Amino acid sequence: MDKETIIKTAQSWTQEPFDQETRTQSQQLIDANSDDLAESFYKDLEFGTGGMRGIMGVGTNRINKYTLGKNTQGLAQYLKEQFPNDALKVAIAYDCRHNSKELAQIVAQVLSANNVHVFLYPELRPTPLLSYTVKRKNCHAGIVLTASHNPPEYNGYKVYWQDGGQLVPPHDKALLSTINDLDFSDINFNHNDDLIEYLDASDDLAFIEDSIKTARIAGDVDRSRIKIVFTSLHGTSITMIPETLKRAGFTDLHVVKEQALPDGDFPTVDSPNPEEPAALKMAVDLANKINADIVIGTDPDCDRLGVAVRDTDGNMTLLNGNQTMIAMTDFLLKHTNLKEKEHPFIGSTIVSTPMMHDLASHHQIECKEELTGFKWIAKMIEDYPNQDFIGGGEESFGYMVGDFVRDKDAVTAALLACEMYAFAKAKSSTIYQELLQLYVDHGCYQERLVSLVKKGISGATEIKQMMINLREDTPKTIGEKDVIIVEDYASSTRFNKHLNTTETLDIPKSNVLIFYLADGSKIAARPSGTEPKIKFYISVKKDLDHVDDYPAVKQELETKIDQILKSFDL
Repeated sequence: MDKETIIKTAQSWTQEPFDQETRTQSQQLIDANSDDLAESFYKDLEFGTGGMRGIMGVGTNRINKYTLGKNTQGLAQYLKEQFPNDALKVAIAYDCRHNSKELAQIVAQVLSANNVHVFLYPELRPTPLLSYTVKRKNCHAGIVLTASHNPPEYNGYKVYWQDGGQLVPPHDKALLSTINDLDFSDINFNHNDDLIEYLDASDDLAFIEDSIKTARIAGDVDRSRIKIVFTSLHGTSITMIPETLKRAGFTDLHVVKEQALPDGDFPTVDSPNPEEPAALKMAVDLANKINADIVIGTDPDCDRLGVAVRDTDGNMTLLNGNQTMIAMTDFLLKHTNLKEKEHPFIGSTIVSTPMMHDLASHHQIECKEELTGFKWIAKMIEDYPNQDFIGGGEESFGYMVGDFVRDKDAVTAALLACEMYAFAKAKSSTIYQELLQLYVDHGCYQERLVSLVKKGISGATEIKQMMINLREDTPKTIGEKDVIIVEDYASSTRFNKHLNTTETLDIPKSNVLIFYLADGSKIAARPSGTEPKIKFYISVKKDLDHVDDYPAVKQELETKIDQILKSFDL
């Protein structure tokens, strides 16, 4: 969008139907004529991998009552088209971020103005609870106000369908088309409070009971012996995880008090992301102080889970998302009577560890693989109703146990992690030792994620050009190893250089490139769908003969990853 169009768009926000505060703030941006003006109005805020996230403020590219109001108006109209004879119901939850409660109220009001019955949580609640509530209340859709682990200036908006999973084709594009056909003047803010019903504690308790029923599978072990440190990182999980663990029998629970109070500023961390070891430092420090067995930490909306356990030297080590996923999946498969299941399967994503396929092969079941984002794993369950989903995850610290929730669920996954530790401890082992044995059995995988932050208009252009360059000048070697297969999910093609053959990928199109090397290494390049980043996912593998050899093999694999990154000048 050129500067003249940006100013014209901004000027429209200084008039009706926008309120006086919005008009004033828009005019101030126009008068300042700074980069903030362009950033706020150069495009419409878009739906990405995990819904819509953006910086809060005025403008078409910002989170505010009008951008969310327009989305919600579009959702109401789309629901009426899809379910013309139904009394429509939508559930709403929100997290700890600034303005989340107010924005959730506005969203509820717009829905009620369109004659939609709303189930609204009166206080902050985890995202997986929203997914659960959509199914439990037989809702047609759900909405959660959250920006997950993004910085404090962000908020977001995720839409769920009646199966409890986030929107996927064809509904995502159809809804977006409906929204794009609307003008801000079409938003109906004339709410009907009689259609807004506040949920009570019975819904929380039902979720906790089903979580325990799903993940408490270790048999007759002494759960009170497991010393747990838990941190909510100032987010919503404080409302659910402590109670869930205690009701399941994990009574030796120690909460990081300094991070227990929900706070959208996240004052004790640079980033409220359990993927980053720094975010769990206070929890690890407490664990070392009291000699705890395991550390559990979640992101603000409680769908991502970080797990730290003691390694063979007794040091607290944060497992990466792939390791947690592998350990959890293997545990589920070993504690599930797969013969009683109807064509059981596990789920993963194209940028996650290939080791999931090794586990599936070992247990003689199927591993389905989809695009990044848990909405695709939820879609697997809907697409294959005659098969039983056991569990699945993705490298970005998300996991789902069973199908009673249709999104990554840190509540149930936290309970499963503690179950794993209780079972391991009962046989004088640890989660870490069990993981190393899996590497001996199936091959030692080492993965690393490198994210490059590219903010603003110039950053988006730079990321776009990086992907163009990788496509137009496909590397012949990476880390001194030949590239033998290139998968381009934008064109749905899989090109085998050795055989000189091209296959069609049976998976939705996405801006992702994956390179497979002659030694089995895998490198994926993908612009983030929720943050101003381009991400590179590297996976390498080597045989591990004995758990004692792990440190040396790990170092060898880390060196190989370093060589791969040098090939990309990263």
